[in-house]
Amino acid sequence: MKKIITVTAIVLAVLACACAVSVVGINIYINTSTQATIYAPDTEIEDKEYDCIIVLGAGVKDGKPSDMLKDRLLTAIKLYEDGVAPKLLMSGDHGQADYDEVNVMKSFAIEQGVPSEDIFMDHAGFSTYESICRAKEIFEVDTAVIVSQEYHLPRALHIARQLGVDAVGVYADTREYTGELYRGVREILARYKDFFKCVFTPEPTHSEDKIPISGNGDVTNDK
Repeated sequence: MKKIITVTAIVLAVLACACAVSVVGINIYINTSTQATIYAPDTEIEDKEYDCIIVLGAGVKDGKPSDMLKDRLLTAIKLYEDGVAPKLLMSGDHGQADYDEVNVMKSFAIEQGVPSEDIFMDHAGFSTYESICRAKEIFEVDTAVIVSQEYHLPRALHIARQLGVDAVGVYADTREYTGELYRGVREILARYKDFFKCVFTPEPTHSEDKIPISGNGDVTNDK
């Protein structure tokens, strides 16, 4: 009995080590393979025609964007004003009637002077994977600038590459944000999870008729 327990412990230890090595390896791969396509907001990005600027949701409270989301929005609006892309795609969580990231995001951009018709909302961007998958499959995005914080961009860009979206990232870090340690640990695990999602490419939670990003963003309004 003791021998069986010892063998089991050794097998479990080996499996745990293999899992840890794979997590570290995948994180290193995703980080290093995307660095060349990550830009600071004040630098000139790769010169090409982009279909849109994708802003990934990051929480709202009392009808206002979180600090992280506000910085993403301001960075994306500046890129739009500079002519980097003709449309904004606000992708976030609107899975419940009392929680609505995307209308807050669109309202914020309109207040900053962006025409409503140039702002699309993806109401079912429940995760980074789903946001990018739906950008490709529903909104027919082929080329994009993704705006998020720097720690998050390698995963978003890896997903985009695997799903056929030619994308670059612009980071929106303008201040220190609370919960940095928690987000860092969570992101390590999220990269590992999404690496395999990109292998098996599950369908997003909701699928619907095509909404071409080249059209009028007001078709995504629900208010």
